Amino acid sequence: MSFRLQLQSIIITTKFLPRHFSRYTSSTSTKTRVSFSTFCCGRKYLEMEDVKLDSELTTVGDPILLHNKIAAIRLAGPKKLQVIADFDATLTKFWVNGTRGQSSHGLLQQDNPEYDAKRQELYDHYHPLEFSPTLELEEKRKLMEEWWGKTHALLIEGGLSYDAIKQSVANANIAFREGVAELFEFLEERDIPVLIFSAGLADIIEEVLRQKLHRSFKNVKIVSNRMVFNDDGQLVSFKGKLIHSLNKNEHALDMAAPIHEQFGDTDVPTNDNDLLKKRTNVLLLGDHTGDLGMSDGLNYDTRISVGFLNHNVEDSLSCYREAFDVVLVNDAPMWEVIKLVSHMCSSET
Repeated sequence: MSFRLQLQSIIITTKFLPRHFSRYTSSTSTKTRVSFSTFCCGRKYLEMEDVKLDSELTTVGDPILLHNKIAAIRLAGPKKLQVIADFDATLTKFWVNGTRGQSSHGLLQQDNPEYDAKRQELYDHYHPLEFSPTLELEEKRKLMEEWWGKTHALLIEGGLSYDAIKQSVANANIAFREGVAELFEFLEERDIPVLIFSAGLADIIEEVLRQKLHRSFKNVKIVSNRMVFNDDGQLVSFKGKLIHSLNKNEHALDMAAPIHEQFGDTDVPTNDNDLLKKRTNVLLLGDHTGDLGMSDGLNYDTRISVGFLNHNVEDSLSCYREAFDVVLVNDAPMWEVIKLVSHMCSSET
């Protein structure tokens, strides 16, 4: 099919859509839809056609621009593609068991409850400052460094143990979105790297992956704050540079470490981080407009951004639609992202 014909076919009416196609709502008309092809990269993913997808969960501000970006990424091929994802409320659910799901940082309970209370006091003081409309960005950065530094000091002073991390995750109200494991597997089979960016703690994220997904992925790396434990399993220090909510971008790539090493698969080779910088097409996943900055340190050619708008949809949808190429609302599962990336990887012409 020619590019001209592909472009003409992007705007169609809903009555011609097969039931298993995804339908994306345009910002300009409730009757305009953009549909991606069914899973075309393997029998396993074709079986997902039975998953019922709610067209009300997905919206696109500019379908033509999105189509052009998909075409450019497909033309370059999977070898030029990487995925950059936020963790909390992006890979994980916003709502879990009817209540607000915990973050990877918020779920942590130390052996000493006194230090949990001290960390909560820091949160109550600094969190409003993070979103203050009157503070300059540079001042906020300094405050975030101060907050994270004090929090990390309390974790060390309070004698945090790795056993406490494991127990905290086991007791936590946290869960991955449906389809996250399938997305990682799809990307792994095509040697497409995934960078999980988080201002939280890499060791907790790894434990969440271990307990909730029960497997490792050789293509997944975590860019987050890493702990150093002694032989008794006690936290003694933090490794490398401090990563906080306002500096988690590709400039912190030297902090990335492959998660599979933590699962004992140390014989599996890893890609050099310099090679990641040569993958100049990006699929970016985030739940906040600030997450768009995660790719700031990468000189990318084409970026497709997917925003997860989990709450206050009516008030925030317009802003998200302007910021992200695709917006998934109301704590949507990951199936639409898998369909999107499978279309980006398709060899059909």
